[in-house]
Amino acid sequence: MTKHCLEKFRYCPVCGSTDFQENNVKSKKCRACGFTYYLNPSAATVAVIVRENSTGERELLAVRRAKDPAKGTLDLPGGFSDFDETSEEGVIREVFEETGLQVVDTQFLFSLPNRYVYSGLEIPTMDMFFRCEVAEIEGAHAMDDAAELLWIPLDKVNPDDFGLISIRKGVEMLLPILKNG
Repeated sequence: MTKHCLEKFRYCPVCGSTDFQENNVKSKKCRACGFTYYLNPSAATVAVIVRENSTGERELLAVRRAKDPAKGTLDLPGGFSDFDETSEEGVIREVFEETGLQVVDTQFLFSLPNRYVYSGLEIPTMDMFFRCEVAEIEGAHAMDDAAELLWIPLDKVNPDDFGLISIRKGVEMLLPILKNG
């Protein structure tokens, strides 16, 4: 069973008081100093990379997750943006870390809220989907959090194969867009 993130916050980060109480579903308030902490989503990025294979068929790059949550299921390359990093910089870095591919252009598509279970805690995220253009496809290989890279023909992509809810929903939204150009 996962716990809401705020359950673990027992001390006020400003004054250290233990009188740090639930204010509402998204915040805790310190009764000693008045500080209110709001649990806002962490920024996460998702790369949508499509290529045309040798027969002219369009394929989506997917990765098989090497770690929990949803270990062994399909995912799209991506991950969390680092501190002091834009989401565009984050998606470029994450694609390189997971696939070795060099992203040369990004285009923001849409965002979806998600709840990402990490170390038994449910972390709220905002998953930002980017269409990414890469310099070269050759040499791509699974690294970091990716156990395997797969190029899946668009007509064979099954959203149910993607283990994370926001990615599954994002793939459902993307398929009509990708199939039409």
